[in-house]
Amino acid sequence: MKTKAQAVVIGGGVIGCSILYHLTKLGWTDVVLLERDELTSGSTWHAAANIHGLHDSTNISRIQHYTMTLYKELEAETGQSCGVFQPGSLYLAQTEEREHQLRLQAAKAKLYGMNFYEVSIEEAQRLNPLVNYDGIRCVMFEPDGGNVDPSGVTNAYAVGARQRGAEIHRFTPVTATDQQDDGTWIVRTPKGDTATPWVINAAGLWGREVAKMAGIELPLQPTEHQYFVTETMTDVAGHGTRLPSVSDRDGEYYLRQEGQGLLVGAYEKDMKFWAEDGTPLDFAHDLFPDDLERIEENMMNAIERLPAVGEAGIKRVINGPMIWSPDANVLMGPVPEMDGYFCCNGIIPGFSQSGGMGLMAAQWIVEGETQYDMFAWDMARFDSWATKAFTKARVQDQYAHRFAIHFPNEERSAGRPARTRPIYDKQAHMGGVFGLNAGWEHPLWFADTPGASDTNGFTRQNWWGPVGEECKMLRERAGIIDISNFAKYVCTGPGAEDWLNAVFTNRMPKTVGRSCLTPLISKRGGIAGDFTVTRLGAEEFWIIGSGMAERYHKRFFKQMPLPDGTTFESRTEAMCGFNIAGPKSREILQRLTNVSLATEDFPFMRSARIELAGIEVLALRVSFTGDLGWEVHCATKDQPRLYDALIEAGKAFGAGPVGSRALMSLRVEKGYGSWSREYSPEYWPHEVALDRLCKFNKDFLNKDAAMEVLKSPPRENLVLLHLDEGDVTASDADATGGEPIFKDGIGIGRVTSGAYGYSVDMSLALGFVKNAQPGDEVEVMVLGRPHKAVILREPPFDPKGEILRG
Repeated sequence: MKTKAQAVVIGGGVIGCSILYHLTKLGWTDVVLLERDELTSGSTWHAAANIHGLHDSTNISRIQHYTMTLYKELEAETGQSCGVFQPGSLYLAQTEEREHQLRLQAAKAKLYGMNFYEVSIEEAQRLNPLVNYDGIRCVMFEPDGGNVDPSGVTNAYAVGARQRGAEIHRFTPVTATDQQDDGTWIVRTPKGDTATPWVINAAGLWGREVAKMAGIELPLQPTEHQYFVTETMTDVAGHGTRLPSVSDRDGEYYLRQEGQGLLVGAYEKDMKFWAEDGTPLDFAHDLFPDDLERIEENMMNAIERLPAVGEAGIKRVINGPMIWSPDANVLMGPVPEMDGYFCCNGIIPGFSQSGGMGLMAAQWIVEGETQYDMFAWDMARFDSWATKAFTKARVQDQYAHRFAIHFPNEERSAGRPARTRPIYDKQAHMGGVFGLNAGWEHPLWFADTPGASDTNGFTRQNWWGPVGEECKMLRERAGIIDISNFAKYVCTGPGAEDWLNAVFTNRMPKTVGRSCLTPLISKRGGIAGDFTVTRLGAEEFWIIGSGMAERYHKRFFKQMPLPDGTTFESRTEAMCGFNIAGPKSREILQRLTNVSLATEDFPFMRSARIELAGIEVLALRVSFTGDLGWEVHCATKDQPRLYDALIEAGKAFGAGPVGSRALMSLRVEKGYGSWSREYSPEYWPHEVALDRLCKFNKDFLNKDAAMEVLKSPPRENLVLLHLDEGDVTASDADATGGEPIFKDGIGIGRVTSGAYGYSVDMSLALGFVKNAQPGDEVEVMVLGRPHKAVILREPPFDPKGEILRG
């Protein structure tokens, strides 16, 4: 066994072998995989191994599409059969909401050149005559859908990796992973030790246990999962060709041909956890006792839709373990607090994602970044607040609602609250309806009475009207927005200015009390983040960024060593904040302080430490609403007093609390981008009009990459669109994000954010387009159907910024 390697992969399931294979494809051939038992042990070997391309997330769809097309190439390359069957997949919609979901996915497929389209009921009947199509509103067909052989795929990855020089050691359990003083690792096994700069945890059911060797706690929880295979069925055997699989998610089961029978699987409401305190080390090719009573309701739904299932005998039942993250997405990426430790754990649709997941992991390790924005999979989306209790509650919810539609703006209540601020109860009593952001509860909107909750759907919901009232109140008078979940940092010391200049693209303010906006550049030259930096003193700076990305951004900050005597600390938990915005915001705040807030004394993009209602705050003359306003930040212990004072002072002006849904609408009216939507590593600075904030007469993190991408013209541009009110009113829906944009029948882009602009009476959307100009008429696929829209020349609210600076 090698004593040194470029990387050591722990886990010989389909994901570990895919990562190993893709590392070798990217040129890392001195790599090793260690498997405690036989390849495919754990959850790989008994997987149903269905493959499908479409997902609600565009980038995950791209990855699944890559995976589906890879398998036959892998067979040709290695000579190892992957057992690929691709008779296609039929997707059924029994409800209007499911129809909206499928039509939107079909529109995305057209935009990205994927094969997924509507077929008539008659055509569906021809493709799979076993199905009873009564009550079906529409049917989509994916010709490339099907299934693969789990062992065949895993071994094909293994053969491909070995052919390029990788080593695979079976029956070689890892007993320790010890990090050395220089950040590298020694991976210990009974057969010897291997030194490596990269440990890759792809240990499947044992991901938690392997992570704990390095002192890492992963939010993962295994469950049982059942499917059964029928005896030979005459209708299947006599069909002549392989039947397409059936995705009837409204019926909460999945179904495909297996041999001359059918395989039927379900995610039942009465789910069952397993190995809550740790996966047994002696578990390998093991299964649990059958427990079909738990999935009886799902089975009956399948029988109603395919009556032949009810007449068939059951040949075998598979009841095996799966391991889940709190949101059912993989936990992938380098651990932000460590060097050289990469996780890829908690994978559910492994055979739809294995190829793309292996490619993304290999790109991240070898090239420093993935080609797609994969924050939806980034392990940094969770932190220590994702406790065992939270994880268990979320996994139970995810499993039991596996086939439920994930609606735009949907907030699930399982496991909450995880983290709250001191005024949480007060905001709830005021009618606050809350969302989850990096574990924090934050108000989305305020109902007339306490105890209200969201309704969910693709069309306008119960919050649409109240959010409009909040927007109008702020634009006409003022509003108070809780922005405590923004990430907040303080950098102090003699090297603070130099360090911040070395991290961020913009030049740091020279004068105390001045602020600047600045991007953070990714490894490939895209936008890794956007920040507001304020100089508070000669050697003190205040930095504000995205709260959901705080752990993600640790990876960038630690790339630049701090100078001696300089500190950089998070204040997100220690400080809370409010945005007071609107034409009356100055008058409200002036009642609470003796400091002049007049424009000549406190202009736009200035800051100062002042007292409000006797409380020391940091006040910044900025506002994400695009309106006149201030951000004020205080110690967490002072949050209740400050909130009470702001609410009381606002009453005289008809002002009140405003939630984050209104903030979304207000910033879209102004055309402001937001991180993870308009700003991401996929987008170049000049594509989002942030190149003006990149100062190339100084060095900064990934400057060379930024200069390289700026040599090329924008691939696409961020624009603001106005959707035709007639089309919007007819569908009772606005764009929310992800909707394709077409021009003259040709796909030109997609929506990243959408909202109704209540103060400008427009349905609006931010999005990226190519080969289009302001004034052009386009079509936005809201609900998967074309809605007329025009690309605006300027934002409809305060296009010159006169109100903002007034």
